Amino acid sequence: MRAARLIKMVLLLQSRPAMTAAELARELEVSERTVTRDAQALSEAGVPVYADRGRAGGYRLVGGYRTRLTGLARSEAEALFLSGVPGALREMGLQDAASAARLKVAAALLPSLRDAPDTAAQRFHLDAPAWFREPETPAPLPVLAEAVWDDRPVTARYRRADHEVERRLEPYGLVLKAGIWYLCARVAESGSFRTYRIDRFGTVDALDATFERDPGFDLPGFWADQAERFARSILRAEVVVRLSPDGVRRLPHAVDPLGAREALDGAGSPDAGGWVTVTLPVESEEVAHTQLTALGPEAEVLAPAGLRERFAADAARTAALYRSADG
Repeated sequence: MRAARLIKMVLLLQSRPAMTAAELARELEVSERTVTRDAQALSEAGVPVYADRGRAGGYRLVGGYRTRLTGLARSEAEALFLSGVPGALREMGLQDAASAARLKVAAALLPSLRDAPDTAAQRFHLDAPAWFREPETPAPLPVLAEAVWDDRPVTARYRRADHEVERRLEPYGLVLKAGIWYLCARVAESGSFRTYRIDRFGTVDALDATFERDPGFDLPGFWADQAERFARSILRAEVVVRLSPDGVRRLPHAVDPLGAREALDGAGSPDAGGWVTVTLPVESEEVAHTQLTALGPEAEVLAPAGLRERFAADAARTAALYRSADG
């Protein structure tokens, strides 16, 4: 523990001209007295740490000293690529590795470039969770993250609709989608790849063995394919809709994007008023009613008949409300 702190102190001093005892104590999460003792220990070990006395004093490295400890460990290098997602790093238990990696990079940069991490952080930020929902960290996530890094199989219990199943899985990758964590894994018994919501795992135990990854597995491609399959699987019904030019423009924002794309790709030619008729894949008539209501008079439902009648009744009620308001 102390050795890691001493290394971090050297890297901090190497990346800046000087630091006060209070600044070092804050970065290292120790007392100023501990900083003084650590500086003395470094000096005795041959690291030229110099202490400036007085109110404006602090600590600095003398004579252009540079440590050779800037080489990144594998876990640090891998975590560095995720450093733009601080919440995800924290949930996976990789925050310390990313912090050490950033320090090493900062220490290796030229003085003129040392503000690059700060300037980048003030310009780009990824906020992954969805609005209006407090994100929760699934308890098995750190164990699964470590298994993914180390290629270790796990035994896990997974909750389905009305029962639990036990599986031996080979964890290939983690995906954070709108604040929800998913595991992409190969099922050891069948060799097939599946996607699991991590908050539905009960117990997860990492095994001592390792597995050999399929070199042809592509996590982004696999996830994109799974996401499209899922979207297609829930679009079980169809609605025939007549759309105004404004309705065409607004359709992808009102309904499922995949369904909107398929509908518009198969649309016929516009009529004299610019309206087009499309066949829209939807999850159900109930969902279609909710979604298409947002288009108002820019959409006319032609079929099925029951849904058309429902929109006609909505329109009549709306018209009656406005007639009564006009008095």
